[in-house]
Amino acid sequence: MASATAKMAFTMKVSQLTKHYGQTKAVDGISFTVPHASVFTILGPNGAGKTTTMEMLEGIREPDSGEIEVFGERLTKITRSAKQRIGVLLQEGGFEPYLKVHEVLTMFASFFHRAIPVGDILAAVELTEKSGALVRTLSGGQKQRLAIGAALINDPDLVFLDEPTTGLDPQARLNIWDIVSALQARDKTVILTTHYMEEAEALSDEVCIMDYGSIIAQGSPKSLAEQLGEETLIEFRGLDVSARAWENLQLFCKAARNDQMVITLETDHLTDTMEALFAWSRTHDFKLRDLTVRQPNLEDVFLSLTGRRLRG
Repeated sequence: MASATAKMAFTMKVSQLTKHYGQTKAVDGISFTVPHASVFTILGPNGAGKTTTMEMLEGIREPDSGEIEVFGERLTKITRSAKQRIGVLLQEGGFEPYLKVHEVLTMFASFFHRAIPVGDILAAVELTEKSGALVRTLSGGQKQRLAIGAALINDPDLVFLDEPTTGLDPQARLNIWDIVSALQARDKTVILTTHYMEEAEALSDEVCIMDYGSIIAQGSPKSLAEQLGEETLIEFRGLDVSARAWENLQLFCKAARNDQMVITLETDHLTDTMEALFAWSRTHDFKLRDLTVRQPNLEDVFLSLTGRRLRG
């Protein structure tokens, strides 16, 4: 009984996974475990290795070395039988524009040994009324829900969602979030990539941050934010700060950065720092626009580790 429980503790385990292209170490010996029925998010700036990692885990690309354990089976690459239990959402669906929605899903259902009835998938992704519509007539959000429907048609136990909400309006993004939450509620495991930090914070049980082919941090969004300590962050618009004013600003806070026109100050003593900041603004005749005070979040962790924002 204990061994069966241990098997169910995780859906996928990756050990020393490597992929090199000549001298470029796209993925350089990474290891992690994806807990069962969790949302596991891989974050990283462009060139970090996350796309190559996802492709190896999906079975699209073969690793140079390492081991993948999925559904309790140890593999050097994802097998055809394992793919029957995996669903994959790619960034570009590429569906034939003159096929009808139900025809796309019927075609994808034919690829697998088992498949959910097309009508059930249409209902799950809220496309029942669009069943007879041509793909070319769908909105961006509807096309994305169709792509997710195609990824779920085989009732997969493990679902890969590669940037599922990129380019969608806020309501369409929330619809996708609801689908992800429903998958987890049905005991499915989701491996996600996203360019939206608030999405990672809202959906993820575990976050893995990659840079230059390596994992540089891993944990829950809350535990990662707590690694920055107990400091409070003060932010305001940072246009037209002179070199002298910037130098003086750094004297009364723990740390300061000016990133994409926003100045962020870190402090362990909020009251003292705020008093010094107001004095600084008067001395340098600098208006504190859009002033906010907040606690560290996942975006701050990402910035501190990589020196870059996720987007940009």
